[in-house]
Amino acid sequence: MRQGFFSTWTGAVVATLAGLTLFLGVVPYFPRFVERVAAAEEAAPADDQLPEAAPAAQGAGAPETEARPQEKSVLRWFFESLGWTYTLAFLTISFSFVALLVMNLVSCRREAVMPSALIDGFETLFNEKKFQEAYELAKNDDSFLGQVLSAGLAKLSAGYSQAIEAMQEVGEEQAMRMEHRLSYIGLIGTISPMVGLLGTVDGMVRSFSVIANSTTTPKPSELARGISTALITTLVGLIIAIPAIIAYGFLRNRIARLVLEVGIVSEGLMSRFSTAAPRK
Repeated sequence: MRQGFFSTWTGAVVATLAGLTLFLGVVPYFPRFVERVAAAEEAAPADDQLPEAAPAAQGAGAPETEARPQEKSVLRWFFESLGWTYTLAFLTISFSFVALLVMNLVSCRREAVMPSALIDGFETLFNEKKFQEAYELAKNDDSFLGQVLSAGLAKLSAGYSQAIEAMQEVGEEQAMRMEHRLSYIGLIGTISPMVGLLGTVDGMVRSFSVIANSTTTPKPSELARGISTALITTLVGLIIAIPAIIAYGFLRNRIARLVLEVGIVSEGLMSRFSTAAPRK
């Protein structure tokens, strides 16, 4: 059970890191590719415009065509608005969120918390009156239920009530570990909009600095830099925070339900020892 859990968790982390590496390798080249395609389309005139372009060019007083501003791709616009600081900050937060989400989803599976093989094997060994083997089965299982059962069986010689108390203590400890691991997702849901708010204030300060330091009316493009930073950082922060808050609420309810089920199943299995003396 321990090897299966850690192999799954390691695979999730490796997949996340591989996705991060691929993303960081492709993103710098994607805006260039889009710009080249757009430039090629603008440079190539349409077929129906070729005959009309020649007479127009022969006019003596034809006005010169004004140069159109170069259109930017969405990714390049986002990157220029965020800058390296906010880009790295949001990338770190987003990929940490993905890794934590995968890890919590793996650990919150019902089969990982309460393996059916452990329940069936424990009942079979108890029916065969193999109490020592039942204890070894629970002790060697690293799941939530296995830890609770092994703690109860270890204290069973002192009395049934002491065994139940030991099970409750271990259950609270295991539940606290699961909630502690989940709390990082809630922390991301809180930090992400705060980083976006920091970018909002930073962008507005830049825009007002342009107005304050300009002796003439500033150009709209100069003001748009700070405003775009303010809006894009807020947008990206909310895009990360909303899924994080939803995932946190969903997983918190799932953990509470699984902890309750573990308590019911473990007490149901241990209740058989209230009338039978373990042979350890």
